[in-house]
Amino acid sequence: MDPVNILIIEDEKKIARILGLELEFEGYQYDISYDGLDGLTKAMKQEWDLILLDVMIPQLSGMEVLRRLRSANNDTPVILLTARDSVPDIVSGLDLGANDYVTKPYQTEELLARIRTALRFKGAKEKYGEDLITISDLTVDEKSRVVKRGNREIELTRREFDLLCYLVKNKNQVLNRDQILSHVWGFDYYGDTNVVDVYIRYLRKKLDNQEQEDLIHTVRGVGYCIRSSKGED
Repeated sequence: MDPVNILIIEDEKKIARILGLELEFEGYQYDISYDGLDGLTKAMKQEWDLILLDVMIPQLSGMEVLRRLRSANNDTPVILLTARDSVPDIVSGLDLGANDYVTKPYQTEELLARIRTALRFKGAKEKYGEDLITISDLTVDEKSRVVKRGNREIELTRREFDLLCYLVKNKNQVLNRDQILSHVWGFDYYGDTNVVDVYIRYLRKKLDNQEQEDLIHTVRGVGYCIRSSKGED
């Protein structure tokens, strides 16, 4: 089995060194960058299994590093390390494509657990089969991230796309909010599960119109299901 490689982007050298020793003890390999510019360069130069990214770093902020990574279609799992605990900052990081976050000061055991979760999520995504997924007149190309409803191309945010992929891969199955949070957000989400409802509304608004059937259905008291009235498999 290949070793797990983790990139730490953290400007506080003592914290970075201690974190590196903990990772080494767990059997992970790691490298450290002490500013955002160097961290972004290393993140783009080679493949990593996970990136631990401090938000408040010099040269480029952690948020800017994350934005540039995702803009370059770099899907390496990212866990944000932040002293900020306000909802807007957390939401901004997750919307930019972070897989998880840990607020400083954090317990090492908690961070290691979240690392294991992120790595499992990465492995699960890599096991999916074909790139093109269809239901009714909806096609989702996971590789190119192109979504079409008939001949109409639909622009989705990264999170909306991940949510749609999960629904379509499990078409005709009712998924509860906890399942959706775990698979789409990729970590044990402790916030309000209403975030799922919000993103379902976003998807419906973009996918549906009066000429086409509604594909996403609410199963009251349970969750959501994507299915076609045409009764296809």
